[in-house]
Formats: sequence, structure tokens, C-alpha cells
Amino acid sequence: MSRGLGITLAVLGVLLLVVFVVFGSYVSARNQMVGKDQAVKAAWSEVDVQLERRADLIPNLVSTVKGFTKEESSVFADIAQARDGLMNAQTPEAKIAANNQLDGALAKVLVLTENYPQLRSSDQFMRLQDELSGTENRISVARKRYNDAIQDYNTYILQFPNSIWAGIAGFHQNNAYFTASPAAQTVPNVSF
Repeated sequence: MSRGLGITLAVLGVLLLVVFVVFGSYVSARNQMVGKDQAVKAAWSEVDVQLERRADLIPNLVSTVKGFTKEESSVFADIAQARDGLMNAQTPEAKIAANNQLDGALAKVLVLTENYPQLRSSDQFMRLQDELSGTENRISVARKRYNDAIQDYNTYILQFPNSIWAGIAGFHQNNAYFTASPAAQTVPNVSF
């Protein structure tokens, strides 16, 4: 009996050790997934802050341009509509789509400077354009950090055995990447 009891206790000990290791692996992976998910949310928050900064600059830029170009009302309506879409968007996916629409509308304002050279001589317009340019750079950096955080998160939850733990813990792949807008993907026509 003593030998049978020893074997039973040894098997029970090994099983308990295996359960402990598996449970430890799950807890460790889940904690890392939570950390990576929070990093994605923090990176999105930075993008959101910069998008709102740009949205706050736009009314000043538009009012300055309006003073010089009263007949370009369709451009201003497009900008107002795109800005409202951005401000009312709730999810990252909706904000990304609204941001792409706003990018197109802002490009139209910058084209106006070619049609109205007196705009380029306005100190207020140039200051606002510089602020907008700086904000665009901040947005670009924040977008990259956000995409990097999503890539790190997705890579982690798709690797084995993390993919098993992610499924059990309810973590799913996040595909809300920032991508270039269709307008940005077309090659500009430059002629001299």
C-alpha cells in the first residue's frame, strides 16, 4: 500500500504542478494582454487629443480664409461638415473615417492659397497654417505610435499559446489601423 500511495501522491503532485504552471501561464499572458490593450487605448487617446487640437484650429483658419475668398462657400461647407463628423464620431474607426474626410476638405483650403496670393501675405493666415502644419506633424507621430501599439497587441494575442488565452479571456484582434486616405495614395501631377 505504501508504494501505491507514493505513486498516487507523485502523480497528484505532478498534475498539481502542471495545473499551477498552466494557470500561471494564463495569468501572465492575460496581464500582458491587458497592458497591451491599455497601451493601444493610451496611444489612441493621444491621436484623439491631436485631432481635437486640429479641429479647434480649423474655425480660425476658415474665418481668416473667408475674409479673402467670400465666393468659395462650398469649400467652407465641406470643412464644416467634415469637422462636425470628426467631433461627433465616437469610435476609433468612425474618427479615422471622419479624419480622412477632413483631410480632403483641408486640402481644398490649402489649394485656395494658390488661387488667392493675398492669403499668403496675411500674417494671421501664415501663423495659422504653421500651427496647422505643426499639428499635422503631431498627428502623424501619434498615428504611428497608435499603429505600433495595435501591431504589438495583435502580434502578442495571435502568437501561440497566447491565442488560446486571448480567446478564453475575450481579447480579440484590433484592426482599427490608421491608413493613408485614398486621396493621399494618388500621385500628384507636377508640371513645370
